[in-house]
Amino acid sequence: MKNYTETTFILLGLTDDPDLQVLIFIFLFLTYMLSVTGNLTIITLTFVDLHLKTPMYFFLQNFSFLEVSFTTACIPRYLYNIATDDKVISYNACVTQVVFTDLFAVTEFFLLAAMSYDRYVAICKPLHYVTIMSSKVCKRLIFCCWLAGLLIITSPLSLGLNLKFCDMNVIDHFLCDAFPLLRISCSNTWFMEQSVLICAVLTLILTLMCVVLSYANIIKTILRFPSAQQRKKAFSTCSSHMTVVSITYGTCMFIYMNPIAKEEVTINKVVSLLISSISPMLNPFIYTLRNKQVKKAFNNFIKRIASFLRK
Repeated sequence: MKNYTETTFILLGLTDDPDLQVLIFIFLFLTYMLSVTGNLTIITLTFVDLHLKTPMYFFLQNFSFLEVSFTTACIPRYLYNIATDDKVISYNACVTQVVFTDLFAVTEFFLLAAMSYDRYVAICKPLHYVTIMSSKVCKRLIFCCWLAGLLIITSPLSLGLNLKFCDMNVIDHFLCDAFPLLRISCSNTWFMEQSVLICAVLTLILTLMCVVLSYANIIKTILRFPSAQQRKKAFSTCSSHMTVVSITYGTCMFIYMNPIAKEEVTINKVVSLLISSISPMLNPFIYTLRNKQVKKAFNNFIKRIASFLRK
């Protein structure tokens, strides 16, 4: 984003009402702390518990890392703005926020696709699971997710670095994001808008196709199981991932594929808030509340800490 006359931007946030700002601050602070604590707990458990050294939990560990990274790129800055009443953000800080939020978000979509493939192999090819989803393959999949995220954002980012900002520097959002920045640019933004939209749609379609194909085969396989108990157990192993996929894809499709949402700034800001604060907070609970292995690992971890403190 080439800046001719503006070296700073002003983030308007969600509201100017002081009372509402206090409530938003408390709400976001609590959700952020719960999100970081929950996801770091999952990361810690997957490192220390031997029963969680499987491909599924390896992907979950990386997913939790992305969730912490994404919410940290979005929320603390806005909390600082509310606490200090300083809405100014430098040009470089704004660009950095756009790069990292987009990178983490896009990488997360590809990781969700990789996780759905892992569930497909586990249920449809159980005898070959260990061979197919080896440690080497899992690490390569994680690398490919990050690489895909980086490649997807490169084109819009390179175009965005040439945007000019003349007299308008007020961003009607609580964070630096592509569409709010395009609205205040004095450059011709049509090509840039199409580029952002194409990359977003491409990411959604590619990863969603992988998710849909994986789960179509999973459901087909599960329905062939002879007993209801087997079917229930198989579905329960996928339910957490399916819930997270539904929330993530649903909210992003609402923003990028709904013309009204793109024009309605308030709707866009509220949905962005849900993605950056609520979703990362819910994911640890979604993955642990219905997962006996994680709950057992957590209880064992607490017992170990309690035992250590008694000494």
